[in-house]
Formats: sequence, C-alpha cells, structure tokens
Amino acid sequence: MGNIYGYVRVSTREQNEDRQLIALDEVSVPKENIYMDKQSGRDFNRPMYRRLLKKLKRDDLLYIKSIDRLGRNYDEILEQWRILTKERKVDIVVLDMPLLDTRRGRDLMGTFLSDIVLQVLSFVAENERKNIRQRQKEGIEAAKLRGVQFGRPKTPVPENFEQVYRRWISKEVSGEEAAKICRITMSTFYRLANKLKGQENQERI
Repeated sequence: MGNIYGYVRVSTREQNEDRQLIALDEVSVPKENIYMDKQSGRDFNRPMYRRLLKKLKRDDLLYIKSIDRLGRNYDEILEQWRILTKERKVDIVVLDMPLLDTRRGRDLMGTFLSDIVLQVLSFVAENERKNIRQRQKEGIEAAKLRGVQFGRPKTPVPENFEQVYRRWISKEVSGEEAAKICRITMSTFYRLANKLKGQENQERI
C-alpha cells in the first residue's frame, strides 16, 4: 500500500471547497496530501493537479469527491483516468460513486465493469454541464423577451447634448469642455457623438 492523496477542484475562486474537503477528511486523507486547485474551468490550468501527478507513484491511492473533478468533459475525464490508472498505476476512489473504486475487482471482469461505469458517468457529467449551459441560455433569452436588461445600464443622453454637440462640431468648445457642460465623462461624450454622427450619415444616404 502506497501513500494516500486527495484532489479538490473548484471552478472559480468564489466557489466553496468545504464539501470536498470534508469528504476527504472523513476517509482520513492526510491534510498535507490534499492538492487543491481554484481555477477557471474555461482554461483548465491546474498547477496543483500537475504537481500531484508528478508526486503519485505505483500503488498510491487517490480520493476525489466526484468524477467531474478530473476534467471538463467526457474525453478529458477518460484521459486522466487512463493516465492515473494505466500509466501511474495508482488506485482511484470516487466518493460519490462507490462503484468507481479500482481497489475492488482487479480481475478482468472487475476492470471491465469499472471502465463501463466510468464511461457512463463521464458522459452523464458532460451532458449535465451542457444542459446547465442550455438552461442558462434559455433563461436569459426568456428574460430578454420579458424586457429584462442585461449588462450595465445605458447612460441617458443629456437634454443639452445635441446643442453642445453642434458647438463641438463647429469647434466652439473642446471635447473636454463639451463633456463638462453635459456633465458626462469624455469617453461617454465621444461615444454619444459618434453615435449621433453615424445616425446623421445614415439619414443622408
């Protein structure tokens, strides 16, 4: 029997890792052997996981809370499972799924059943992420139809903007002076000026 390790991953720095840490503590994983990444799931840059891979050796035991801690999608999960079990020769225990415990059934049938369960769960995990993104997209679209505005609220156009804009065009005032008169920032003044100029050009066509 080798050393016991645990791996924790949360997809953003705002997520709470306590649930995973409690689960690892319950199976007596030494705190100094727990590797944790708090990284964006988008780029999957996981320095602690890479450090863990270098540390693992034959007959070590790795605990993870759920199968999707190993990868963002079906292919990545299967690839990391292959690296860990076939290349590193370590055992893996997925705490959320007792069937995924490579210490059990080391014969051909046990390995076969474990691989089948892994593939099914990986597929389910990836589909669930896709379904969540789809539900989010549909929710946003439905909210837009109800008139819900997303993003920063638009800056209202000052009542005196067009008058000041004409003075700026005729070079009576500078951009900085025009912005002060309208009580808006210079960047907002130029943005509104470009928008108005574009509308006027369109009307001339």
